[in-house]
Amino acid sequence: MSSPLTRLRVRLALVLGAAEIHLRLRLPRLTWALTRPRPPESPFGELVRIESDPAYRALFRAELDAALEDRLATRTAAVEEIEAAADRLRALLRPGDHERAA
Repeated sequence: MSSPLTRLRVRLALVLGAAEIHLRLRLPRLTWALTRPRPPESPFGELVRIESDPAYRALFRAELDAALEDRLATRTAAVEEIEAAADRLRALLRPGDHERAA
């Protein structure tokens, strides 16, 4: 037998579905106004906002600086890891050190 909570959830889903159908039939304009797709923003909307709003420009530049610093730190860490791995490989491949490596 199903639990009371499960039955309540099913009843709630049925009631909400019925309410949606009722609203769509009785108030189609309101339903359309609430669910219509929004027009896409212009491709240069953010650029215009950056140029016209000093506060947004400062925020955008701060986020850009932080992203660039993070990218530089990630690349620097990767280069350091590669150089460390190369040093370990060079140490393994030195001539005359085969007896010590084995």
